[in-house]
Amino acid sequence: MTDEPDADSPAADAESEDPNDGAGYHVEAAPEDVANAVLLPGNPERVDKITALWDESEEVARHREYRTATGSYDGAPISVTSTGIGSPSAAIAVEELARVGVDTFIRVGSCGAIQPEMDVGDLVITTGGVRQEGTSDEYVREDYPATADGEVVSALVAAAERLGHDYHTGVTMSADSFYAGQGRAGFEGFEAAGSDELVAELQNANVKNIEMEASAILTIANVYGLRAGAVCSVYANRITGEFRTEGESRAAETASLAVKLLARMDEVKREAGADRWHAGLSL
Repeated sequence: MTDEPDADSPAADAESEDPNDGAGYHVEAAPEDVANAVLLPGNPERVDKITALWDESEEVARHREYRTATGSYDGAPISVTSTGIGSPSAAIAVEELARVGVDTFIRVGSCGAIQPEMDVGDLVITTGGVRQEGTSDEYVREDYPATADGEVVSALVAAAERLGHDYHTGVTMSADSFYAGQGRAGFEGFEAAGSDELVAELQNANVKNIEMEASAILTIANVYGLRAGAVCSVYANRITGEFRTEGESRAAETASLAVKLLARMDEVKREAGADRWHAGLSL
């Protein structure tokens, strides 16, 4: 006797509960659906705004908060997948896209600036992250750094320069909460412990901005040996009190051009027999 189901029985056709048994358990993208480089906005509505800047595009998957489109920008293959709000869902996107062959991730989003000289509409290119979100803690010890890939940072800076967009580079803090975790008052004025000092402490440490996904994306990509970075448009300056939904297209355009430049970097590396692109290699 055996406990294994007969090949013709319904039990034999049952799907496994292990998400690793199927590609794209949440994102629902297959290897042929996506390019090697993927932009990661949070809001699914940003997908259309991003692809409007490309040469051409096609939606290839849609499930829950995850919308994926693939196309080309200035001849370079490129994809975009929305991740929803927060690091847990962003981590799922990175996990499942990595499984189908993606090796480069660029978060494209919005943020709150915490340095007074930063204007609404400016871009922030992240060089590293303060891991105030809890998702990356599920992967590595808390003192593991969230660092952006040097090639991605260089490509984003070069893209912003070529496009003439005002930008800042530096450390980003990623939180799990839009309200209490970012020093804002909650329902009926609730204030979390230490929230009244949070922004000032980060500002004094020369942190540039606050958002909700970058540090998890950077950490997980580093753990897996993949490239990642982030560019966010400043919607609000928490110091001056200014707020406008401005600069979204600048972040998308900068990230898209960065993918084109990264493709060129990879060509130059192959031609030079180099493992990493550096400033001594021409674009």
